[in-house]
Amino acid sequence: MTTEELYLSRTWVGSTGPDTIPVVNPATEEVIGAVPAGTVADVDRAVRAAREAFPAWAATSRAERAELLQALREGLAKRAEEIAATITADVGTPARIARRIQAALPETDVATYVDLLTGADQEQRIGNSLVVREPVGVVAAVTPWNYPLHQITAKLAPALAAGCTLVLKPSEVAPLVVRHLFEAIDEAGFPPGVVGLVHGDGPIVGEALVGHRDVDMVSFTGSVRAGARVAELAARTVKKVTLELGGKSANVLLEDADLAAAVKVGVANAFLNGGQTCTAWTRMVVPGTRQEEVLELARAAAEGFAPGDPTDPATKLGPLVSAAQRERVRGYIATGLAEGARLVTGGAEAPAGRDRGFFVAPTVFGGVAPDSRIAQEEIFGPVMSVIPFKDEAEAIRIANATPYGLAAAVWSRDIFKAFRVVKALEAGIVWVNHMQPTFVEAPWGGYKASGFGRELGHWGVEEYLETKQVYINLDEKPIGWY
Repeated sequence: MTTEELYLSRTWVGSTGPDTIPVVNPATEEVIGAVPAGTVADVDRAVRAAREAFPAWAATSRAERAELLQALREGLAKRAEEIAATITADVGTPARIARRIQAALPETDVATYVDLLTGADQEQRIGNSLVVREPVGVVAAVTPWNYPLHQITAKLAPALAAGCTLVLKPSEVAPLVVRHLFEAIDEAGFPPGVVGLVHGDGPIVGEALVGHRDVDMVSFTGSVRAGARVAELAARTVKKVTLELGGKSANVLLEDADLAAAVKVGVANAFLNGGQTCTAWTRMVVPGTRQEEVLELARAAAEGFAPGDPTDPATKLGPLVSAAQRERVRGYIATGLAEGARLVTGGAEAPAGRDRGFFVAPTVFGGVAPDSRIAQEEIFGPVMSVIPFKDEAEAIRIANATPYGLAAAVWSRDIFKAFRVVKALEAGIVWVNHMQPTFVEAPWGGYKASGFGRELGHWGVEEYLETKQVYINLDEKPIGWY
């Protein structure tokens, strides 16, 4: 069993504490590695290094930053197979998805900011004022386990492009892929202190990092509960904060939708990465008159996601990430039954032949009440609820009737009708008649309890910039108040 180290000032170092956190393969339940249980002292070392490195890094040219990010992109590209295999072992993501999404997206994230840095700068002239954008400073990035590398590069790349330095605390649940990232960072030649890594848990390392007096901004992705705690701690020192939190996305099938296509794609979206995706369309909102047709289509589609060995190229549904997550999801399935929802397929029992590993059967509920717990709370597993509606207005009310507002989908053969519904939805990302990947050049983020701020594209860079207005004396005469 190997223990990954911390990365501080361009050096791999040990933690100041003796404890480690084991990492478990969710398909086999075997311990496959460990990371240091970092300490408050480790956090302080990392933040000090980032603070010392900030002035010189902020002064680098856009071309210099682009060159280093390009080297990082190339480093990730040549490690793509190792990255995919590590995430399959660490998260349980099926190999086919790990290669296409988990390993490919981070490379694209970084490439996007290489391209942005070669474009126009951030200065703007307004009258006799010059509006200048400057890096905010030292960034604390706290990331989750479900997309353990993409969620990092979606923060790291724009922060570095903006001229910020960054200290990362990845999830301790699935941390092993971070080693590949930091080997690529080291190989690319980023100056000492520009990027730091501290492993550890949320209550100790996460809270110390978020609350550190020398951290200027926090970028967090995770649960609403944890995000609220991050915002509370950051507020004590009035830091800038961006939060990308949970979702309970509605997939609205209007009366004229192509049901066969909409249900097939909707089920695939809901079960992507074992349902452990913040934008998963876990609520299928359907015409009541066609609910039975939808349920039969959904049952057939869901049963095509038989849980299997995630290293098998044929597997579409792997295990959940941990025993705790498996029990959480099974608990929600039991809750759905207790609330009176109709179990169409799946259930809380272990899938056939999968007594070992953190597997949950792909589950579909029908006739779900819009205000029930399984329709309101983020389950984060392969569980989808089908909710009937009477008319378009009710469909919109159901879609908006959760605390979340991250994503949604609308299906209709009438594009004007679809866009009428899109405009009424309280969601930051909406798909219409498809589930193609979003462009990383476009903004990512949600409404309401799904957080605030945006990632990706130039919107992502803007989160890491301060705005300064500089008055210029164009007439070469004193300007002021007398």
